[in-house]
Amino acid sequence: MCLGVPGRVVRWIDRDPILGRAEIEFEGICRECHMACVPDAEVDDYVIVHAGVAISRMDETAARQAQADWQAWRDSSPAADDAQAS
Repeated sequence: MCLGVPGRVVRWIDRDPILGRAEIEFEGICRECHMACVPDAEVDDYVIVHAGVAISRMDETAARQAQADWQAWRDSSPAADDAQAS
């Protein structure tokens, strides 16, 4: 299964067109991600990240809704507890 996760661009680390990297925040956790697919993203934009690569920009409203849906699923699903424990 493939999963893209919405995150917010906190800061650019390197704007190289091929090896660009930025710090992306996912619900309070920041990770460095590759940005070659979204070179036009700006700080505070939302992007979808798959396997450490930002693959597209995302509307803020849709990103916040996806994060809220994900949180609601985690709060209500025993499967989420199992996934977090592993």
